[in-house]
Amino acid sequence: MLNGVTQTNAQPNVLLDGASLPDGCAVDTVEIARVARLIEAMPGELDKLFSQREIEDAGNGPGRVASLAARFAAKEACLKLFPRETALNTITAMDFSVVKDEYGAPHIVASPAAEIVMGRHLVQTIKISLTHSESTATAVALRIQRILKPSWGGRFLFRWLPYRRAVILENLNRVYGANVAPSQIALLAQAHYSHLLSLLKELIQFRFLSEARKKSIVRVEGVDGMIEAFEAGKGILILTGHFGNFEVSTVAGIEHFPQVKGRIHFLRRPIKPKWLSDLLTRRFNQAGFGVVGRRGSLEEIVSTIESGDAIVFPFDQYARRPEGIEVEFFGQAAGTYKSMAVIALATGAPVIPAASWREPDGTHVLKFFPALNPVLDDDVGQEIIKNTRAYNQALELSIIRHPEQWWWVHRRWKNQKPRK
Repeated sequence: MLNGVTQTNAQPNVLLDGASLPDGCAVDTVEIARVARLIEAMPGELDKLFSQREIEDAGNGPGRVASLAARFAAKEACLKLFPRETALNTITAMDFSVVKDEYGAPHIVASPAAEIVMGRHLVQTIKISLTHSESTATAVALRIQRILKPSWGGRFLFRWLPYRRAVILENLNRVYGANVAPSQIALLAQAHYSHLLSLLKELIQFRFLSEARKKSIVRVEGVDGMIEAFEAGKGILILTGHFGNFEVSTVAGIEHFPQVKGRIHFLRRPIKPKWLSDLLTRRFNQAGFGVVGRRGSLEEIVSTIESGDAIVFPFDQYARRPEGIEVEFFGQAAGTYKSMAVIALATGAPVIPAASWREPDGTHVLKFFPALNPVLDDDVGQEIIKNTRAYNQALELSIIRHPEQWWWVHRRWKNQKPRK
């Protein structure tokens, strides 16, 4: 059987230059003859063990079997870094693949499921090393922890002006508490307060910037896919949440594709105080967006979709019944709006995830991802649940990529006791 050793520490070690040392290591060794027998037994089914890229990189020469054996060992080593999720079958060997960079060095590419698992452990990446002898192939996998660097202001707010600190910490513990040390939870909360401080500063400064400057501080990715979706004429449902500075990134981002001005409408409920809600609505209207009220607006939403326009659906707030259903979100049931799945299935409109985040240099990215494939089921109720779960998973991916920049002040799991 495969051999391996795994070791994890309570918190990451950090070098003087800010780089993170590994917080976990796993080793796996596999007999090359064993992999040869597998290849011989399933010649046309290698895609059950390896990605197409891995099969191509292994080539067809005499070293093919050893190369595939090393990749198989790498997959197993990666699984050993996350023993609980592996035992629960949350991730499998196919969730990790080995690719070579331009210099021939191997790198791990994680599937969305594996990326979420890594994110919940605050693992930034996995480093891999491969080797083989005449009879065995060995892989070493190292977990590299995410480095959290709260600003002085974030630390101050966390300690002395703890706006909804109990809610933030409860939410963070739901997502990360089983996997990382309490000190890391506190650092992540402080980093979130740093984000809130930056967000407030940006909102104040934004109105005084020139139009050219506003446009220059936001980079938009995935525009071509959005334009194609508009041209298809089926309408669009944009799945998003409160990521980054969502006000600045959208208002400035639309200047990168002005041909859709007036065709994107935000679904939002009024917020308190009223003056702030009116201010944000007026800013959105001036920027070229429509605003649709969340309550009692189903007919307006469907009509907007059928006209070929887009509805932006913030999907990361708690939904009460009858509008909401309990669907898994980061491993725990959360009241989630079912209307998006209902509308998407009824109209055929594509669901396109979108997220924004702040880069280290202070600029912002607004990214539109490829449309989600609809999940079909003979049972309509199950079809709605499965698609809603897929929407939550898309949100999870965006959250774990920039965890300090999600709106943790929401009670996303309202009325749900934290799972131990």
